Amino acid sequence: MILRTDLALDIKDTKSDFIDGIEYHKDIKDNCIITRINITNQNGSKELQKPIGRYITIELPSLTDNFVDTDNILYNISSEIKSILPDNENKNNMALVVGLGNEEITPDALGVRCMDFILATRHLSKELSKSIGLDKLRPVAVFSTSVLGKTGIESGEIILSIIKKINPSYLIVVDALATRKLSRLGCTVQISDSGISPGAGVGNNRFKINKDNMGIPVISIGIPTVVDANTLICDLLNMDISNIISKKSEIISKNMIVTPKEIDLLIQRASKLIGMAINCALQTEYSLDLLKSLMA
Repeated sequence: MILRTDLALDIKDTKSDFIDGIEYHKDIKDNCIITRINITNQNGSKELQKPIGRYITIELPSLTDNFVDTDNILYNISSEIKSILPDNENKNNMALVVGLGNEEITPDALGVRCMDFILATRHLSKELSKSIGLDKLRPVAVFSTSVLGKTGIESGEIILSIIKKINPSYLIVVDALATRKLSRLGCTVQISDSGISPGAGVGNNRFKINKDNMGIPVISIGIPTVVDANTLICDLLNMDISNIISKKSEIISKNMIVTPKEIDLLIQRASKLIGMAINCALQTEYSLDLLKSLMA
């Protein structure tokens, strides 16, 4: 049994500072701690159990407490998203933004709810955009996939069919994540260009949504909303999973997932924060105030 997590930083915390194939840098900006991990070769991939790529982690003030200075935090997230987008200066590049997850299960609803705050512009003609003074909008398509249990279709299969039809330049996927540390639950954003495997953090691996399978660059964005119970025990007791197993813990025998009691507020604030940060990263010609007014 392994400690389940979607965060590269969670695994990096258990490793030494100097590992071949892993570049690591930490910054503090406003109220955010920004950690950049770059996995450059197969050794680094093996050590962190993650594909080769860039992993940016932004640790925020709690989204469920007195959440202040939101615009600066939003700008920090937006700036990191822009830094990882391919050829972001070309405003004609179409972005496909997809929300993963199950809206009926609150901890898994982040991706779906986030789509309510993404500005869809692909359907706007150049003439219409120019007539309303928004001729510099990037074309953006927005979609939510639901889950395999409700559709009978893998999220990756649905996304791939849309990509083949509308031919976007890159894909942005948003999903709820799992963490191994209680301190990062609901107050951490991970951005990566290595794609995503839906459900991996809770032991439910699905069709990988990455560049190899989709045929275009894939940027994944997520916030951890759950902790596996066994992983949480190890974190709280500072014990190895093997020691927990040897004690035959009652919780070990149950597949339990822990989520904050304020999960409704967390999803509400997180979905808006991530959605507007994506808008700012994609629509760089327009101010945050204007983008907010367009979403009102």
